[in-house]
Amino acid sequence: MNVWDLERLAEAGLEAGPWGYYAGAAGDERTLADNRAAWGRRHLRPRVLVDVTEIDASTTVLGIDVALPVLVAPVALQKMAHPDGEAGMARAATAAGTAMCLSTIATSTPSEVRAGAPDADLIFQVYVMRDRGITRHLVDEAVDCGFRALMLTVDAPRAGRRERDLRTGFGVPPGISMPAVDAAVGHTDGVTPAEFFSLVDTAVTWKDVERMAADSPVPFVIKGIHTGEDARLAVEHGAAGVVVSNHGGRQLDGVAATADVLPEVVEAVGGRCEVLVDGGIRRGTDVLTALALGADAVMIGRPALWGLAAGGEEGARAALRLFQDEIDLGLLLLGTPTLADVTRAHVD
Repeated sequence: MNVWDLERLAEAGLEAGPWGYYAGAAGDERTLADNRAAWGRRHLRPRVLVDVTEIDASTTVLGIDVALPVLVAPVALQKMAHPDGEAGMARAATAAGTAMCLSTIATSTPSEVRAGAPDADLIFQVYVMRDRGITRHLVDEAVDCGFRALMLTVDAPRAGRRERDLRTGFGVPPGISMPAVDAAVGHTDGVTPAEFFSLVDTAVTWKDVERMAADSPVPFVIKGIHTGEDARLAVEHGAAGVVVSNHGGRQLDGVAATADVLPEVVEAVGGRCEVLVDGGIRRGTDVLTALALGADAVMIGRPALWGLAAGGEEGARAALRLFQDEIDLGLLLLGTPTLADVTRAHVD
């Protein structure tokens, strides 16, 4: 009936370590909880006696035509959730008419995902590794495979303190490999999140961002923006878009919910780049709230992952269908036949 049902199915089917890795967050998990609660603190303001005979939830995000304003966020280790893995998730996104972002910490290479989902609109999420040759290779491979954009994650120079992982002793299970980690240390089995993030370059600055944006043949997006100040810097250094994100509460616990940060970021960029948002989005009404607050689209990570874990590619399709159905109904009941009709006046 909803993504919460998929979450329960996913939890029932996963062992404690993988479940804690996907579901958990940093510290006391205050930001994880607040991400969800913050969408509920806003009230939608429907207008009535509007002709809503035809509803259209399609839009264009980063030059990609999508059937709904929901993209699949980068989620690591998807074959740990289900053997269909990232290729299955990409096929699900294609079936839903939207795009998927592939993580650097994927269990498939960009070319493998492209081979498994030849028609998919794909984005590549970038971590800058200390061995920048690995990063360059993955980026070049993604671009050569027709990925439509690059998305640099900037809020994770090291892993947050994720206590669920510490309690379960989580490490990557045998038989699961991450090509980026294999390239750096020669193996994946048993690698912990903290060990992976020790491979990430902590010296990356805005100068690096400007160079990467200038060199990118596709739109270059900054993911992990928490403030209006950094949103302005992202635009000034060449970003085509920003993602308001706190990594699903997995990094610095106690930061503001993304719904609370979003209006500040929208005001700061002033239409000079696209604004996406993730974190705690579980309903079509959450998506409409985000659009009313100024986002161009949203990204979902855990809801799509719950679908994959529960039923592979078809489960991920089910998660995206739920969002499509809820958005279509929400547009009708809000009195906004198209996404362009959703404005700041529609949320309190």
